[in-house]
Amino acid sequence: MTAMRPRLVVGITGASGAAYGVRLLERARDLGVETHLVVTPSGVLNVHHECGLDRRALESLATVAHAPGEIGACIASGSFDTAAMVIAPCTMKTLAAIAHGFGDNLLTRAADVTLKERRRLILMVRETPFNLAHLRNMTAVTEMGGIVFPPLPAFYHRPQTIAELVDETVERVLQLAGIAAARPQAWAGLGQATPASPSRT
Repeated sequence: MTAMRPRLVVGITGASGAAYGVRLLERARDLGVETHLVVTPSGVLNVHHECGLDRRALESLATVAHAPGEIGACIASGSFDTAAMVIAPCTMKTLAAIAHGFGDNLLTRAADVTLKERRRLILMVRETPFNLAHLRNMTAVTEMGGIVFPPLPAFYHRPQTIAELVDETVERVLQLAGIAAARPQAWAGLGQATPASPSRT
């Protein structure tokens, strides 16, 4: 029997950092990962503003695209097996909804399913500075088994462009999501060369 390729649920919300979600979809496609995309209305606006993509262009990067109101979609059920879910970027509103089990749309329902099935939920939260509500919601999600992953870039590999910063963060997230083919740059120690980031086509 042929092994099923990994499935990844990807959420994109209206926080700044749309490039992370777009690049995540691109890399997942390159690696043969089946992606199920849910984008909030504000996420669509922000992807257009920051990346110049409309809804159709964004959805074309995913294997399957679901509307936020499509609460009967396959990813709303724990019986639909997935490797992980990543929300990139994740607003504080979405974080709060997940922290309090408020599954009012497909995005937050899919996140709730991911937690209840003990699968990996990775939230690339975007806000600064944090207030106490933000911190408490991040603690709540962490206590439930989620992973709070602010997209804070590393500089030890001496990136020269914004694209390199985005790429390295995305590779780390894919690895954390259990995608074996992801290739983040490992710290080799001072004075040691690090491998190049995956090239963009």
